[in-house]
Amino acid sequence: MLISRKTDFGSKETNAWWALYTRHQHEKTVAEMLSAKGFEVFLPLYESERQWRDRVKKLSMPLFPCYVFVRGDLDRRLQAITTPGVHMVLSRGERVALIPEEEIDGIRRAMDVRCQIEPHPFLRGGERVRVIRGCLEGVEGILVRKKNFWRLVLSVNMLAQSVAVEVDSADVEIAEEARRPAMEFHLSQDAGCEVVCAAIT
Repeated sequence: MLISRKTDFGSKETNAWWALYTRHQHEKTVAEMLSAKGFEVFLPLYESERQWRDRVKKLSMPLFPCYVFVRGDLDRRLQAITTPGVHMVLSRGERVALIPEEEIDGIRRAMDVRCQIEPHPFLRGGERVRVIRGCLEGVEGILVRKKNFWRLVLSVNMLAQSVAVEVDSADVEIAEEARRPAMEFHLSQDAGCEVVCAAIT
């Protein structure tokens, strides 16, 4: 789900993303109320199958439980935090914690093209790769393999949470800033899956 209000901001800080910590299962309600107040809001959701007694039901669940992302309008954060269901604004000391644009952009793009996306354990290690073709071209993350499928792990480091989207391993390369002379791929184990790393030969 993406609830947005297109706005032309003047600087990077006023155009930055920040996060609200909400009550459990209040993410959708909070997102709707903030949107009604004129905020640009991002609440990424995914479909999860739950087994009931007589049937399987698909539920729309937040990719980042208890968090709603807001862009800009830092001068209106009091209006945001007083929204019913909001506990607090994520902060660093006395300053609002800003989330890098590229972290949100990768997740937004995966949502826009309706890729298979789901929560993933947060990864602290692994070589960064960049998608070089297809609808996610330019998006960076950590490549992992689980069984016979490859996934690109995208993280919001401020929350220490990640999501994974299925990709073709032929569509990625080592990210430019991670390149070193004479590197080759190797695999290590992390979070129940194989994490692709780069090693100097």
